[in-house]
Amino acid sequence: MSLTPSTMMELGTRAPDFELRDVSTGQIVSLNDFEECCGLLVLFICAHCPFVKHIENELARIGTDYENEGLGVIAICSNDAEKYPDDSPEKLGEQAERVGFVFPYLHDESQEAAKAYRAACTPDIFLFDENLELVYRGQLDDSRPGNDQPVTGKDLRAAIDAMLAGKPTSEDQYPAVGCNIKWKPGNAPDYFG
Repeated sequence: MSLTPSTMMELGTRAPDFELRDVSTGQIVSLNDFEECCGLLVLFICAHCPFVKHIENELARIGTDYENEGLGVIAICSNDAEKYPDDSPEKLGEQAERVGFVFPYLHDESQEAAKAYRAACTPDIFLFDENLELVYRGQLDDSRPGNDQPVTGKDLRAAIDAMLAGKPTSEDQYPAVGCNIKWKPGNAPDYFG
């Protein structure tokens, strides 16, 4: 299994716009829906990746723990659902229900959102502040499938807590690693150089 690291988008980057369909409700969700939030957490995940399966329960807990803190949270799946049917909108909806996601889970069929966010892997995590400027990107924590480290979410939780308290996030930010985004033929971006 080859590992793909996140591209570590430059801090301060404004959250790119998106308009994507929620796999559970069928509603269109856009960046504008989060303008009143005190921040926005964007999770690029999927249903089949072992790295996502390893942390999906913690992602659900984070969604629940910060639900009443004013933090917007969304998950996006950009994988080619034709070649990877476990990542079809129906299967994503089943994952959201099984794990207990309380946030929108969006299907990026065109893969344009993944390109805009320079997402490279699942999971790939981006935290934006109240001005929708990037303050954290990278790993959830040090846990990986098979490395015997507990899944705590400590890196992401520390960044969220600092942001909500109006403090700077730590400069020690480490790339997420996981399976690569499953690009449609001819669709892979050129930012992996």
